Amino acid sequence: MTGNSNGSSAGRASNGGGHKLLAIFGRYKPAPWRGHYSLSKLFFNVYLLAASSFIVIALFADFVISTAIRGVTEDYMSRFMRGTIVLIEDELFRHPRAEWPTAVKAIDEKFAYRLDIVERWTLRLEQKQAERLDSGDMAVSPDGDILYHRLKETSQVLVVGPLSPRANAEYHGSLSMELRIRLLTWTVIGVVLAIAVWFFVRPFWRDLEAMRQTARALGDGQLDARAPRIRSSAFDLLAETFDGMAERIQRLIATQKELSSAISHELRTPIARMRFELEMISETDESSERDRLRRMMEDDLDELDGLIDSSLTYARFEREPPELHLSPVEFSPWLEEEVESMRILGRRLDLTVDTRAVPEGLQVELDRKSMPYAITNLLRNAIKYARSRIEVSAELIDDRIAIHVDDDGCGIPPEERERVFSAFTRLDSSRDRSTGGYGLGLAIARQVLEQHHGLASADEAPLGGARFTLSWPVTQSGINN
Repeated sequence: MTGNSNGSSAGRASNGGGHKLLAIFGRYKPAPWRGHYSLSKLFFNVYLLAASSFIVIALFADFVISTAIRGVTEDYMSRFMRGTIVLIEDELFRHPRAEWPTAVKAIDEKFAYRLDIVERWTLRLEQKQAERLDSGDMAVSPDGDILYHRLKETSQVLVVGPLSPRANAEYHGSLSMELRIRLLTWTVIGVVLAIAVWFFVRPFWRDLEAMRQTARALGDGQLDARAPRIRSSAFDLLAETFDGMAERIQRLIATQKELSSAISHELRTPIARMRFELEMISETDESSERDRLRRMMEDDLDELDGLIDSSLTYARFEREPPELHLSPVEFSPWLEEEVESMRILGRRLDLTVDTRAVPEGLQVELDRKSMPYAITNLLRNAIKYARSRIEVSAELIDDRIAIHVDDDGCGIPPEERERVFSAFTRLDSSRDRSTGGYGLGLAIARQVLEQHHGLASADEAPLGGARFTLSWPVTQSGINN
């Protein structure tokens, strides 16, 4: 009773954990697709950034230029106005000092800018300008618009200006010409900048929106969706990368579905045999029969182990091909060693190696870890179908090395010679251990050769059966770089 109670508790705990896991996944919902790239928002952001940057740069440049030419401007104004100020000074000294204010007003009416006389102590000038004023030279206000001249040996100063029209009373009622020109100039610049930004932003927005639509289609399960034609060269690499990612996702999902479907089908046969053999063991008392059934079950376990190992190898190559570690090997001894390691599986067959067509001491670049997969899988396939003889030969064709594995079996029809390299493809309908297989060996061989920039192909053998050929460049350093 205790054991059953514990078992029930464990079962409930297990189911409870499963329900919790389902509850967690049940609460998850993918975020809905929403919104799109707004052209007006993108345009406004870029325009604001460009306009702000332009204004800041313009103001900074104006400040630098004004500062740089300030001394030149002041000197020019002093020399330009010197004659006028001397004439005004001479005119004032023709009158008594008490009449100077009246005389200045009379003279002021003849000029477009203002004239005035103030006491020296009322002025607050920069030190440099104050020194110039006190030394008898002309001083200039910080904005460069007013001139100061000390009237000979007196404490009074003649003030000339502001000189700019905008500071005079007659212009106060309307916008000055300078201000109107500035407003017109900045308006034209703003409109031209807006047009330029619009034509600059629109292709980016169009490509971004197209990429978003493609990503959305992929997210909705349309795995054949690809990036549209990109009009902006800035997104060319992004589109290529996106398409590469989409193709990889599509291939991985297709491989996963293919593996799931094929493996579930392949597992049924050995599992069904093992279930039948277990039932037979429980029903027989003969030790010899029990031993035979145990050996059959061990063979079924070996078949399951081989299926899982082959499936994992194929999935690994398909999902993320391992990084190649190329190294030069002396070809003939290497090939003979690989064939010798498989000889034990074909004890009943005449297995020969012929490398006479390969130059002695030829060095070939290959991955010592992955290339044996291709050789051994071809040999396993030949051993499975050959009647009595297998010939392995090699030859050098231009700058490529080629390995041929020929058998005297039933051969492969021409229309099936390309399909045999697809995963889980078997031309025979048998499911027994002698000719069953999983249809993965040739697919793995082709994957390995593609990694080596080579080719795996099938043809008719001189022996009457099938010929499988592996060929790849002797030297691959330049290709990989």
